[in-house]
Amino acid sequence: MSKTWFLFYVLCQVFNDPIHGHMTLHPLLVKIIDTPQFQRLRNIKQLGGAYFVYPGASHNRFEHSIGVGYLAGELAKALSATQPELNITERDILCVQIAGLCHDLGYLPYLGHGPFSHLYDKMFIPEARPGHEWRHEDASLQMFDHLVERNGLQQEMERYGLVLPEDQTFIKEMIVGLDPETVDEWPYEGRSKDKSFLYEIVANKTNGIDVDKFDYFARDCHHLGIRNNFDHLRYFRFARVCEVDGQRHICTRDKEVNNLYDMFHTRYSLHRRAYQHSVNKIMEFMIAEAFVKADEHIQIEGSGGKMFTLSTAKDNMEAFTKLTDCVFNQILNSSDQGLAEAREILQRIITRNHYKLLTETNCTPNQIEILEANWKEELTGALQGDGLNPEDFVVIDSTMDYGRKDKDPIEKVYFYSKRDPTRAFHIPRERVSSLLPTCFSETLIRVYCKKTDEEPLEHARVCFRKWCKDRGLPVPQVEGQEAPQQNPGGE
Repeated sequence: MSKTWFLFYVLCQVFNDPIHGHMTLHPLLVKIIDTPQFQRLRNIKQLGGAYFVYPGASHNRFEHSIGVGYLAGELAKALSATQPELNITERDILCVQIAGLCHDLGYLPYLGHGPFSHLYDKMFIPEARPGHEWRHEDASLQMFDHLVERNGLQQEMERYGLVLPEDQTFIKEMIVGLDPETVDEWPYEGRSKDKSFLYEIVANKTNGIDVDKFDYFARDCHHLGIRNNFDHLRYFRFARVCEVDGQRHICTRDKEVNNLYDMFHTRYSLHRRAYQHSVNKIMEFMIAEAFVKADEHIQIEGSGGKMFTLSTAKDNMEAFTKLTDCVFNQILNSSDQGLAEAREILQRIITRNHYKLLTETNCTPNQIEILEANWKEELTGALQGDGLNPEDFVVIDSTMDYGRKDKDPIEKVYFYSKRDPTRAFHIPRERVSSLLPTCFSETLIRVYCKKTDEEPLEHARVCFRKWCKDRGLPVPQVEGQEAPQQNPGGE
């Protein structure tokens, strides 16, 4: 037995997880988990404001990240067992596990993510620093390097057989994911082109089927009380690597095509029922609104003793490490007069006195595209009257899809047959079923009001129905009346 594997068997730890059961983790993964940069994930809710809607959604980014690291290793091991000719080494598997552990640094970042999950970079930063471009992928990779350097993990990584800087580069490349346009030239330094399939395990930019989704489907459904119809272990059983146009891809059996459609439908259902829930969206908006008002009054110490605000803390990894969901209670329990406005908004949240949903409509991507560039300002202007001003309204648009905007997600999935497991091919939708959806994306337009007096709100509802009708959008149904007939042509 090699010294590396001896250390593994002696120092590995078993985590008992409610989703995946007993997970045996490599000691190097445990070293990463036991750093302040990773431990902060205990204080970042996985689903952000959804916890104010679903009482069971109390799980954090911490356990999800561990779950993805575990699943990444399991898929790599499954491929190695069924296809030894792929030459997947112990080093490869360990790198894949580390990338999975820190996977959302590149796609849905955790270590590089601010408080209340996506609320920080999707809603807060655009308001607090208008026009400031910030790619959370870049910040995520900076955080990973910061974690390794700050905790002296280079020695530990070499101790367990990794080769630096090659393997550290490989881990970061997997976190970002493989560019689907990469065909002729191979721009990656971590591994050669014959191991391109390893880049699809953690963040699959080709078709979206990766272990990140496998974990959050199972974990989020468990905590939300929603049934998960997708079995990722079955996917592992039928996963196989085939070569397509000189590049190796992870494929699955042709008979699994309906199960994959179910998987993408599960993604849509989670967005429809939880992630884009009407109350969840307005709670997150109000939290972001409170953070904007509190921005200059919250000071966080970074490297060299320099102080940062909520919106600038992302520019310094030492300060960003200290930024978690705890800022919510810091504002709520503060007596600082500078935080009075922010505190009032958060008090409305915890007393469920949130902004009221007036009405909503749904539309297709094509219908959204033909609206005016400033359609939200135009809409709030159309709703004013009867004592209500444009600033009393909040308009939120939420787009839900199967993972590839308005495209069929299965178009980019490769399959193989039992008769010839070495040849990869696509399956046209007409060969699957005539009952498949023809539209894979929709957008909800929701209007909320900061005031709750019912009489002026009814006037705003009437104005919204007229606004929708004038633009060929579905007109919201009036309670007690049948839904109006929609003209398919939108005229």
